[in-house]
Amino acid sequence: MNISDLDNGTGTGAADDAASIDESVTAELARLRDSIDNIDAAVVHMLAERFKCTQQVGHLKARHQLPPADPSREASQIARLRQLAENAKLDPAFAEKLLNFIIAEVIRHHETIAAGEE
Repeated sequence: MNISDLDNGTGTGAADDAASIDESVTAELARLRDSIDNIDAAVVHMLAERFKCTQQVGHLKARHQLPPADPSREASQIARLRQLAENAKLDPAFAEKLLNFIIAEVIRHHETIAAGEE
């Protein structure tokens, strides 16, 4: 762990903060941050897999002249994700914002594919 990771934002400096933090706290912080880093990596890999699938959907839609967006599918996915988020004790509004961001990117990819630019 880097000592600068311990700066609490008060401007007193990382060295002062590090001297006052118990080693067990530092170890627990490092353990939790390692888990966060692992989860972030998993999220990135899962998104990559998701986008590989949606790219295939985009090519299928383009071949069959289907529109890039599917509002009824999007609505059902948002409702489904909101329920999953609620069950997981995650803010459903946050989950919806995240999915809307992903959907917008997928539609952009589908439009690019349909235009023959990919």
